[in-house]
Parts: sequence; C-alpha cells; structure tokens
Amino acid sequence: MMETMDTEQELDLLDRQLVQALRLDGRASFSRLATVLGVTDQTVIRRYRRLRGGGLLRVIGLPEAHRVGLHETRLRIQCALGAAVPIADALARRADSAWVKIYSSGTEVGCLIRSHSRDERDALLLQKLPRTQHVTAITSHDLLHGYSRNPGRRWGAEVLDEGQVRALERPQATDGDRVRLDDADRAMLALLARDGRAGYPDLARAAGRSESTVRRRLDHLRESGVLYFDVEIMPVHFGCETEASLSATVAPSDLAEVGHALAGHPEVAWAAATTGTSNLAATVLCRDNKALYAYVTERLGALKAVRQLEVVPVLRAVKRAGLLTDGTRLFDPPAGG
Repeated sequence: MMETMDTEQELDLLDRQLVQALRLDGRASFSRLATVLGVTDQTVIRRYRRLRGGGLLRVIGLPEAHRVGLHETRLRIQCALGAAVPIADALARRADSAWVKIYSSGTEVGCLIRSHSRDERDALLLQKLPRTQHVTAITSHDLLHGYSRNPGRRWGAEVLDEGQVRALERPQATDGDRVRLDDADRAMLALLARDGRAGYPDLARAAGRSESTVRRRLDHLRESGVLYFDVEIMPVHFGCETEASLSATVAPSDLAEVGHALAGHPEVAWAAATTGTSNLAATVLCRDNKALYAYVTERLGALKAVRQLEVVPVLRAVKRAGLLTDGTRLFDPPAGG
C-alpha cells in the first residue's frame, strides 16, 4: 500500500528537488533521478510514491492541442447565485474540459474546453450551455497560440543547481505540422494523461502494440514536440496560496513579445493568445495577495505594451490538467447529456 501524506505538510528540499527534476524530464528513470539528486534509487522511489499516493503530485503526458487537431476554447460562464458549484462540477465531469475553476465572485465559472471538432464545441456553446438552468451569460474565446516556457523554472521550484538542470533538461522541440493519430496513439495518450510515468508494458497493453513499437512511437511524439510531460502539484505546498486568472489587452504587434515575456515569469503557470478584445490570457500563482499586487504592479507593470488588465482571483480549482480522480481521460469522447 502506498504511503499517504498530510495535505497540510510542507514539502522539504528533496521533495522540491524531485518535483523540479520531474518537470525537466517527467519520464526520467528513478535511477537517473537518484544519480542527479545524489540519493539512492529507493529514496527517490519512496518519495515519489509518497507524493503520488498522497495526491500531491502527478506526472502527466499531454499533447500539444493544435498538433493533434484539438480545438481549445476558453469559457467564462456567469451563473445565478448558488449555481456555480453544480455547474462547475458538471463541466469538470466532461472529458473535453481541461480545467475548471470558480472565480472569487462565486457566480462565475471559467474553463478550458478541448474539442475534437468545431461541431463538438458548437454543440456545447449553442445547445448544451444555453439550455442549462441558472446559466445567465457565456463568453467564449478561442486559443490562438500557447506560449511555451522552461518547465523547470516555476513558482518555488528552482532548487536544483545548474549542473543538475543540464543533466535532466531536454532540448525544446520546434513547432511542426499536424500529426494524425490512430486508435493506438489515442489509447496510449489517454493512459499517459492519467499517469505520465506509466510503464511500457501498460502502454503496450493499452495500445495493443508491442513494447518496442510503443517506445519508438512515444519517443517520436515527444521529440517532435507533439507530446510533453508536466507535473501537476498542489500550489499551496510550494507556498502559493493565491491563484488568479489574467486577461490582458495588447496591441497585435506586441502580442508575441508580451506573451513570451509572460510565459517566462515564474509566477505564470499558463499563458496563451486568444480571440477577443482581451487577447492574452494567463494563470498566475503567488504566495498571497500582497505578492500578487507586487507581481501586477512591478513585473507586469514593466510590460508597457499591456494596455488593459483584468485580474480575477480563483476561489476554487475544481479540475486541473484535464484529470479527475475518477480517471476522466482527455481522448475519451465528450460526455453526453
């Protein structure tokens, strides 16, 4: 049985080192991780199992949406008083929702939908949500471009020295053409979305292919930038108790520069260009409201191309990284009803 962990327990230095190491290479072997961290294999395995079993850490393998034909749409849904929680829960149960959050007003739900086709997206926007009781308004924006960032440089996680980082980091793959996935690919990706460290025997069984074939395919998808690995961890255990959603308006000529600058900030967990008047969206994680104020006024304030900014605190994150504890899978068809 896996060890469990008190959700109020703070991560120690080795825990933090392991988190950063896994962000740099989510599928690095335990022996390689142990060598880089200067501990034994069994120590790394124990730490990983304790964090994973306690629900504090999860390595996930996710595709670059535009490379596999997924349409990403950011929704802001206004709800009647008292309706946000059930509406957020219903959205979180959908296989096509990547994340779902309730904002601080308690009457607004934000979510990111990844649809297999525009018809699937339109069915949600034009049929399902408008007919949902207590939904009073919907704002929808398509994601145009996601801004990449160094996975090992993130809020509170920079605890490895440069030599350790170099030993683990992988070259950044350049963007490429759309890749057509077959059923075996989808089965493999569905498993990796739940457990990015799933073994090759499990991946082979899911895909109905040999282990060698699955290994080659996974390596190809990863090296070509179609598949990436990240670590989902509760921000509070890195001392980040304040989460906020940002919507900014930037001149089109400055959008790429500002987006890449934002993605380079340790406080930013996610950043993307979107359609709409507010054409840049981001998620920010800070220690507290004072730190959020400092981030907005100092680091964001230094980006003179930002013309307008909306900062909306997150009251509750209902779903993160496309996953729920019931095993919802990104590549399952959207839930009906």
